[in-house]
Amino acid sequence: MATAGATAFADHTWWKEATIYQIYPASFLSTGSGSTPGWGDIHGITSKLDYLKDLGVDIVWLSPIYKSPQVDMGYDISDYKDIDPTYGTLKDVDDLISGLRERGMKLMMDLVVNHTSDQHAWFLDSRSSKSAEKRDWYIWQPPRYDDAGNRQPPNNWAQILGEANSAWTWDEETQEYFLALFTPEQPDLNWRNPAVREAVHDVLRFWLERGASGFRMDVINLISKVVGYPDAPIKDPKDPYQPGHALYANGPELHKYLREINDKVLSKYDTITVGEMPFVNDSDEILRVVDAERKELNMIFIFELVDIDNVPGSFRLTRHSWHVSDLRKIVSSWQKTMHDRNGWNSLFVENHDNPRSVSRYCDDSDEYRELGAKLLSLMQTTLSGTLFVYQGEELGMHNVPLSWDPEEYKDIETINYWKKMNKLHAGDQKQLDDAKLTIQRKARDHARTPVQWTDGPNAGFCKEDVKPWMRVNDDYKTVNAAAQRSFDKSGQLSVWQFWKRGLENRRKHKEVFVYGSFELLDDKHPDVFSYKKSSKSEAFVVALNFSGSDVEWTIPERAKVDNWVTSNYDSWGPKQTTSGKVRLRPWEGLLGTAAV
Repeated sequence: MATAGATAFADHTWWKEATIYQIYPASFLSTGSGSTPGWGDIHGITSKLDYLKDLGVDIVWLSPIYKSPQVDMGYDISDYKDIDPTYGTLKDVDDLISGLRERGMKLMMDLVVNHTSDQHAWFLDSRSSKSAEKRDWYIWQPPRYDDAGNRQPPNNWAQILGEANSAWTWDEETQEYFLALFTPEQPDLNWRNPAVREAVHDVLRFWLERGASGFRMDVINLISKVVGYPDAPIKDPKDPYQPGHALYANGPELHKYLREINDKVLSKYDTITVGEMPFVNDSDEILRVVDAERKELNMIFIFELVDIDNVPGSFRLTRHSWHVSDLRKIVSSWQKTMHDRNGWNSLFVENHDNPRSVSRYCDDSDEYRELGAKLLSLMQTTLSGTLFVYQGEELGMHNVPLSWDPEEYKDIETINYWKKMNKLHAGDQKQLDDAKLTIQRKARDHARTPVQWTDGPNAGFCKEDVKPWMRVNDDYKTVNAAAQRSFDKSGQLSVWQFWKRGLENRRKHKEVFVYGSFELLDDKHPDVFSYKKSSKSEAFVVALNFSGSDVEWTIPERAKVDNWVTSNYDSWGPKQTTSGKVRLRPWEGLLGTAAV
């Protein structure tokens, strides 16, 4: 196995070395060129390409910009081959691709093919009658009936974005239920139908021919469901509907479908692919998807790290305490597993479906926010895999404050959760305050507040006389791109400048940071995550204090530190001992050169 891993890591490829920047278009920058005032648009993205190039970005990944009713912010697609007028036009996308090419950059599209919008022409035909041409393009089932003769859904699966509701939606016209795992407006496609799979292949070809370089594949491991749609195990007897992911994640035909996509489409182009695969942490199953020899996907998003504060086996909007040892174990395990077993990692701590990383893993107070953001940057830029940076992460943007009313939140998941909590705990202020805290800690909305470009009106996201689609975080006067790019204080770097330098170093030392071996240096320290990255000719040691206290860490002899060259406290190399005990300040990260 080690030989296979070494071979895979020796295969140097552009997409492995790339830094990918995810843009959530609605919240990136509004120029007014789209049809909806206060909404980000494609012209806004094109206008910031020099900013992204200067940061060190190679690939821009766009969350969905296709035509959509926007029930789930574009993840409910009504036309895969057209652009929603809110964002612009196909010509705007062509101009964006041209601008990227001029700068030596690439475009990655977001492929959402587990489900469509209920306004897609395919579904409109499917629901028109039981004999419709595309009836079998979606998953239809007759109702069940309880002992009292009341109509019930085909099984007890809960909706993913509204766990108080069934994953099945009743269609009065044809007297059957259709499966819609996320919301009733997002019916699941029936991938058992070869015509569906061919239609999806056609969508991929359309965008690759237009100039896209690959795809992030949304919840791609949900496309194969267990035959018969059996009931899910009971996790919470109080809930009428239960998490059903054991029966629809990584189903029986998943690998067949992924290999077919590769064989019929992806193998004809030089592409990058990354699959979103929630609910699955089993290394054997993940390796079946990303093993280079199997020709399915280049890599997947492993959610173990961003699920670290979920109650195990429960819903996402829950809170669970975690320790540095948990983070250390997760990161170390996947660094070793992918290297030893012929796979490839994706590196991320943020995306559009998760709260801000500095609020989740560190301390986002005014005193420590910048240090925490740099600490996470130091970790991300020194690990093996393809690096993903989410918009605003390079600025250390953090969660909105607890003082915000739940009505300020726009995400369908948050709205459904707040409705559920008010229904379950009406009049119980303690329970509702706890639910409000869960929203403040875990809601997807935190990643979706407008990017803070300047300290001007609306943080420079849109014009002063235009209301942003979502409220700007309150701290934009001090946390914004303009201030961080122009920051000039002797001995210090802003979060943006720290990220830029980290990406430059990652590129310069790619043999170590991208392709090098990983060695965990200390698996016992209660607060420190430390490791050594090595190539044949050079090595670096990283020590990260994930606590708000001063700690001592004993440097193992095998670390062989020569010189500490980076701290997130100072722009120059810290004056620290290279042997024995080293003192790490709150949320301090150190990077040192080392003997191989």
